[in-house]
Amino acid sequence: MNIELQQVRKSFADTEVLRGISLAIKHGQRVGLVGPNGSGKSTLVRILLGLLQAEGSVRLDGLDPFVDHAKLLPFVGYVPQNAPQLAAPVDEVVATVCGLRGLSTSRVEELCGRLALDLSSIKRRPLRNLSGGMKQKLLIALAFAASASLYILDEPTASLDASSRDLFFKLYAERAQDATLVLCSHRLEEVRQLVDHVLVLSDGNVSFFGPVSEFLSSQSLRIVEVTSLWVGE
Repeated sequence: MNIELQQVRKSFADTEVLRGISLAIKHGQRVGLVGPNGSGKSTLVRILLGLLQAEGSVRLDGLDPFVDHAKLLPFVGYVPQNAPQLAAPVDEVVATVCGLRGLSTSRVEELCGRLALDLSSIKRRPLRNLSGGMKQKLLIALAFAASASLYILDEPTASLDASSRDLFFKLYAERAQDATLVLCSHRLEEVRQLVDHVLVLSDGNVSFFGPVSEFLSSQSLRIVEVTSLWVGE
């Protein structure tokens, strides 16, 4: 999926969060979105998902994600940083998501198994009572159950241990070969393995957008390290 942004601005009250962002992400590119807290990352993600309107032009394969939200939904896989704190049991949450998105519950169960999560053993537990790692694995499985052409992953492995992260990397490599990726991550390991370009936001502006190899040798990486964006193992 192609992403085109032209002079995208977003303000909340008197605070301008995005200050006229223009860039193009080509189909199949894998972009790491990084920047300090308050740089506009979460706002940009919500705009791409069609959850926020913004000034300027936002197009996903020529469609406006806010106006054409229903048309784009089947082609977007999203893993939020934090799972919703729902009291509903896991099987009801899975059934609801699958029904809305036309997914197979058996496919979700299969992908959970690939991530070392036994869905049948937790199906009657309230979603909010699961451990952080279990919630994250379920969200990843729900996102990857769709044959999406755009994946937006917000700290997808934040609650996973090292072995589970390895399982995620293998699953991602299989499921998203031809898809566009926007990855929000604090982990250098993930940037090195999952992306080919890096987009750095700073105070609502683009301070760097280019190949990951250039980023890893640039002043932008030093800025990221100084502002504590990356957490080590």
